[in-house]
Amino acid sequence: MGCATAKKEFDPNVKEPQMIVEPETIRLGVAKVMGTQFVLRGRGFQPEDSVFIKISGVKTKDKVVDIPIFDGDVDKDGHFTITTKPGYDPSGLTFKIGVLLRAKTGTNKKGETMIVVTQPPIPEGVYTLKAVSMESDKTAECKLTIKGPSILDRMKDWMGGLMGKIEKK
Repeated sequence: MGCATAKKEFDPNVKEPQMIVEPETIRLGVAKVMGTQFVLRGRGFQPEDSVFIKISGVKTKDKVVDIPIFDGDVDKDGHFTITTKPGYDPSGLTFKIGVLLRAKTGTNKKGETMIVVTQPPIPEGVYTLKAVSMESDKTAECKLTIKGPSILDRMKDWMGGLMGKIEKK
């Protein structure tokens, strides 16, 4: 049985832009990542602006980089919400498959989309997500904690492999 967590709220005492990511922590099981809905919310931005979201401090083979992961529109009140859906949601594919899992999509023998894992996922750690305004100098940051897969996550991924949904090369 799982535990529900309270929806994270903005600090009413902070007047500068703020951003929240939910969940704040993700485990790197393939099935877990693909089944997760990510929600990024911001406030305090210039109304009717656009924001770009990047994840900072991502280690690649020989350097540390910032990777753009989302963009969104700011409403008339200075708020934005970016939501990915569980599964193969186009808005979240780059982030989930390309950034977190460092995997690709392929097609199995049944003609269904599958995840093809060819390298280790993003290293575990605490990463900064940063929203950058397109038309002003406003920015906001929040943290995303990335942990390794749990035993249950590994079992789900093993089952996904047996079902032709996940292939590890």
